[in-house]
Amino acid sequence: MPFTQSSSLMCVCVCVCQNASYLQRPDPDLPICVERTVLVWLPLAFLWLCAPWGFTTLCKKPAKAPLSKLYICKQVTRLVFVPRSVDSGSLFMFWLLQVLCAVFQFQTLLRDALNKVLTAALTAPHLPVMLIKGFKRPLVQEDMWDLNEKDSTQTICREFEDIMAKELKKAHSRLQKKQNKRKTKNDHQSGLAKGVSQDVLVMKKEKKKKKKKDSESDYPNSWLVPTIAKTFKGVLLETALYKLIQDILAFASPQFLKLMISFTQDKTSHAWTGYLYAVLLLVVAFLQSVILQQYYNRCLILGIKVRVALMAAVYKKALVVSNDSRKESTAGEIVNLISADAQRFNKVTNVLHLLWSYPLQIALAIAFLWIELGPSVLAGLLVMVLMVPINGWLATKSRGFQVENMKFKDTRMKIVNDILNGIKVLKYYAWESSFEAQVQEIREKELKVMRKFAYLSSVSTFIFSCAPAIVSLATFAVFVSVSPDNILDAEKAFTSISLFNILRLPLTMLPELISIMVQTTVSKKRLEKFLSGDDLDTMSVTRDDMIILFSVSLDIKPGRLVAVVGAVGSGKTSLISALLGELHSLRGRINIKGSVAYVPQQAWIQNTTLKDNILFGSNLDEEHYLSVVDACALGPDLDLLPGRDQTEIGVKGINLSGGQKQRVSLARAVYSSADVYLLDDPLSAVDSHVGKHLFERVIGPKGLLKDKTRILVTHGISFLPYVDEIIVLVNGVVSEVGSYDGLRASKGAFSEFLETYGKDESNNADESDYEQIDTLPEGLEPQADDSLEDIVSSTLKRENSLRHSQRHSKRNGRLLFLFLVFSVRVRKNSSVRSKKDSGDKKGQRLIEKEAMETGRVKFSVYLQYMRSMGWCFVTWSFLFYFIQNVAIIGQNLWLSDWTDDSVEYFNTTYPAHIRDMRIGVFGALGLAQGFLVFFGTILIADGSISASRTLHTNLLSNILKAPMVFFDTTPSGRIVNRFAKDIFTVDEMIPMSFRSWIFSILGVLGTLFVICLATPIFIAVVVPMAVVYYFVQRFYVPTSRQLRRLDSVSRSPIYSHFGETISGLSVIRAYGHQQRFLKQNEDTIDQNLKSVYPWFVSNRWLAMRLECLGNLVVFFAALFAVISRDSLNSGLVGLSISYALSMTQILNWLVRMTSELETNIVAVERVREYAEIKNEAPWITSNRPPDDWPTAGNIRFDNYKVRYRPELELILHGITCDIASTEKIGIVGRTGAGKSSLTNCLFRIIEASEGRILIDGIDISTLGLHDLRSRLTIIPQDPVLFSGTLRMNLDPFEKSSDEEIWTVLELAHLKDYVRGLPTGLQHEVSEGGENLSVGQRQLLCLARALLRKSRILILDEATAAVDLETDDLIQNTLRTEFSHCTVLTIAHRLSTILDSSR
Repeated sequence: MPFTQSSSLMCVCVCVCQNASYLQRPDPDLPICVERTVLVWLPLAFLWLCAPWGFTTLCKKPAKAPLSKLYICKQVTRLVFVPRSVDSGSLFMFWLLQVLCAVFQFQTLLRDALNKVLTAALTAPHLPVMLIKGFKRPLVQEDMWDLNEKDSTQTICREFEDIMAKELKKAHSRLQKKQNKRKTKNDHQSGLAKGVSQDVLVMKKEKKKKKKKDSESDYPNSWLVPTIAKTFKGVLLETALYKLIQDILAFASPQFLKLMISFTQDKTSHAWTGYLYAVLLLVVAFLQSVILQQYYNRCLILGIKVRVALMAAVYKKALVVSNDSRKESTAGEIVNLISADAQRFNKVTNVLHLLWSYPLQIALAIAFLWIELGPSVLAGLLVMVLMVPINGWLATKSRGFQVENMKFKDTRMKIVNDILNGIKVLKYYAWESSFEAQVQEIREKELKVMRKFAYLSSVSTFIFSCAPAIVSLATFAVFVSVSPDNILDAEKAFTSISLFNILRLPLTMLPELISIMVQTTVSKKRLEKFLSGDDLDTMSVTRDDMIILFSVSLDIKPGRLVAVVGAVGSGKTSLISALLGELHSLRGRINIKGSVAYVPQQAWIQNTTLKDNILFGSNLDEEHYLSVVDACALGPDLDLLPGRDQTEIGVKGINLSGGQKQRVSLARAVYSSADVYLLDDPLSAVDSHVGKHLFERVIGPKGLLKDKTRILVTHGISFLPYVDEIIVLVNGVVSEVGSYDGLRASKGAFSEFLETYGKDESNNADESDYEQIDTLPEGLEPQADDSLEDIVSSTLKRENSLRHSQRHSKRNGRLLFLFLVFSVRVRKNSSVRSKKDSGDKKGQRLIEKEAMETGRVKFSVYLQYMRSMGWCFVTWSFLFYFIQNVAIIGQNLWLSDWTDDSVEYFNTTYPAHIRDMRIGVFGALGLAQGFLVFFGTILIADGSISASRTLHTNLLSNILKAPMVFFDTTPSGRIVNRFAKDIFTVDEMIPMSFRSWIFSILGVLGTLFVICLATPIFIAVVVPMAVVYYFVQRFYVPTSRQLRRLDSVSRSPIYSHFGETISGLSVIRAYGHQQRFLKQNEDTIDQNLKSVYPWFVSNRWLAMRLECLGNLVVFFAALFAVISRDSLNSGLVGLSISYALSMTQILNWLVRMTSELETNIVAVERVREYAEIKNEAPWITSNRPPDDWPTAGNIRFDNYKVRYRPELELILHGITCDIASTEKIGIVGRTGAGKSSLTNCLFRIIEASEGRILIDGIDISTLGLHDLRSRLTIIPQDPVLFSGTLRMNLDPFEKSSDEEIWTVLELAHLKDYVRGLPTGLQHEVSEGGENLSVGQRQLLCLARALLRKSRILILDEATAAVDLETDDLIQNTLRTEFSHCTVLTIAHRLSTILDSSR
């Protein structure tokens, strides 16, 4: 026994206490410890209790033997070991107890064995619990099982990445050898070619070859498949063994069919022989089902593991890929890698073994057919050989279409990503229709290629639908023609037909298999190209104890504050990128001492709580955290946010103002307690007072970072006197380096710049730098119902701020600022929100969980898809498929009748005309099947493409018309998921499922019809089996459907996290948090796997039960054939059983297709969800303004009130003001005061809660949005550019001439830069405008405004990201070019609005 006595007693006590938990479950059982202790000791205890009685009996009996030593030893042994021999009653009771107790132990062993061998893979012991739960109520994520460690993403990826590294190294070596060989060859050829004229044709050929080689050989290839094979070799070998056994068993059934037909023909054979054959058919079919489900289960799980490994590998690569390699793949293309391409590898692993299984099945079928029909089978074999070149041609064409299709898909997803990233700008400029047209144009090209591919598939389907009929026709025709003695009897015909049915699947599925392999080849190349790209060169930046930054002319010591200044495009951000190692190093190196913290120019905010954004994976130090929050002026933000620092921040920080985002980004850096701080102009997004506060408390000589090394990129001259050193950049070259006083004394370019632009700044600095921050007077404190963005300004407002602005007013009599400091309103009977109220909303979510339908998919979803297809396509395709099924039945009935000729013409000459008629009709029916399938498939293809076009158009159109609040509260990953995975499902998966479902349902009905026709008594079995089928299906589908929905919903966070990572790549790398993000990605994928694995297991659970049902169909068909053998001819028996043998496969396929169709149709449901979102106001209404409106540019606010969302408080409180034509209005206010919200109201991005806005006397709420927005112009706070040419970014509708565009570029001071580009206006702007500096992007936005020539212009922090010199140039442009316009200017810099009328 493995237990000691004391441990046994303790175990018994514990188990008895816990026993209730073992009884309160569907399969009650005793604890293992009870079985191993109590149940073992109980019979023995009874035996020892009876021992005294046995001993007494022994003493009473007289001794029959002398008391020898041997006798005494025997008696002692008997007393110790076998006292039961004394009393037969005790013996009986002992064995009875032993058997009863052993029953529990035996059933435990049996259950464990079944679980390991059969149940775990096929029925899943815990699955019925989940199925019952799913049947009673919709499943949720919390109902999912925890993953086994071996099935988790981390475990899967660990081995995959190790092997991938080795294979990639080998591939790099092969590539290097190939390139060296090619270089040697080219050098040799160039040497021979000196002085020899080259033929033009040869040159063209060489050029073509070179282009092809460059495209295929510039990256390591042919390493991904070996990596997958070596990683999962154990499962691959195991599944191969299962498939081999299943293929062999598949050929046993035709042999039993042959014996059954022989039995019915031989009336003298005993009945028990027939019953034996029927039972053997059942046993073989059952064994085949068990093996097949084992095979499917392992293949499907293998496919998921391959997909997971690829997704994780792509994510990991994205974290370390170099900028050069990254430019080759946009975010949209990378999303396609983890959605479409990884999914294709998932699919191909499910059918991988069919590459050798199908040829094996074909070979075995031909061998058995040779036994039946002799050399005649060679005719059928010849037909199959002739199809090989057709296969090759189809595969080549398919590959070309697939490559083309993926290119269009990538381009479409790239534009969709651009649209989602810049949706606000699109709405400002009323450019939605232009970008919609771009997407639709690409979508039409994509659909055109899909149509070609579908037509090619229809040809393929026609050929391979005809294939079995042509093969059988050729075989039978040759068989009966070569000799008059060859008469086709039932035994030969239906055994051959069963073999041809086995042959049908390989021949029919080969085109689809070829198509899958072609698609996967394309995906393999795309994945190999991305995964083998160059990594970021971490060696160009080394971290050691040397000096902080070393360059030829640059030497910065630890603990210093260094400012980097320069004009727009001079290379300031590039210098920071170089320090981070983001740029490719041509020579030299950078040494960094200690850790790095990075604050980018455009703040990167995660979709998580504000606190988590600041902590950024670091451990919480409450004291340090509070000091950072206070120093970064975030304290007032926390008081006003609904959940304080637990408030969830939306995607890209949409519920924070620009200044708030920058302060959170700065707080993240400060909290990290790094050694080196790289600050890329973090103060440009905040107003001057907040900027000075941040400089004093954080960055400056007295701030939290005073002992740290700080490199600060800035345009603010007022900060420069307080820095230790200034680096001046000009055109990427260090122009001057020195202290502030030293550079001024040098009288260089920097000194002149200061003399010109530094006066006002220095005056402002003299008046307000480092003043103490006073509290607000009573009655001016921030109110509880203020906007979420009314945060820091009111707290930092000085008591003398009004006097400060008055002094400026005296200096310039025309200047009167319109302050929008709504956070310091005087309101009666109101008080600051208490912390308690704030705590009530702790953790308030901005981004809600993704909505998910529950219950059955509504029939209206199916109707919508069929309406999108067109009822004509649906009706006619179904009709063609129905007639084709009738033709199949007719052909088999004709064959059955043909076999009766063997009886009628027994021992006589078979008439040639009857033979020819039999062959002709049989062949005609076979060809008819092919043509009917061809026409049906063509109609389905046209209908599905029509549905794809309609659904995508509706989705795109509605997304573009959705209000901004939808994008504020919906992660872009969810929307991308609709355009990527769901549209992919609509395009490719649903048509295939729909077609297969029609085939399957007609196949099942046809099979039942034929069996009932042969043996009418079978109807009695059909009804109860149909009832069982219905209940099994009904019990299973709710769980399967909901698991599929959970899969879709849990997939969106993968894309969201991926997109968020790509946008914040430089920040993640700078902080060295790649491993943390990798872990988060693994956790996100694991959440998805929790719903994927149960879905596969549930499929196997259903398949096993339905195959058992199909096996019963075979058994009863055979049984009734035995019972009715006297009244049946052998032809009908053969027909009935041969159909029944295919029933298992067809029934299983029907359920699979029904489930797959329902789970795939969820994509239509999800697309419809976003296609029916409530739209913003109409783009165009019947109330159209005049063509020249607005003519004057008068703006009037009349008691205007607005809130972001209905449940939130007002952000603008009853504004009333009049702005006259051509007035220049300066709008200033602290960060979060509502300045940008005011501009949103003019464009009706936010609709009024009360009041109205009149422009030239017209209420803007009565106009269409495009009529309004196209007549206004804005230069927004964030400069957003789109992928495409510079010209497209300026004029997407192509309304302006090139001359006009060059003119506005000159006015925007970009003409020289654009002229210097190789392609000029056709210069490609990368995704998000990453190949331009932020200042250049802002200047392009200015050029857009100049091109629109509207009478009203809004400048929303338009010059925040440019230096003062460029700002001055822009202001001069605005004074001259917009002198006749009404201009509203939002700015932090006073110099920007000095020319304002008010």
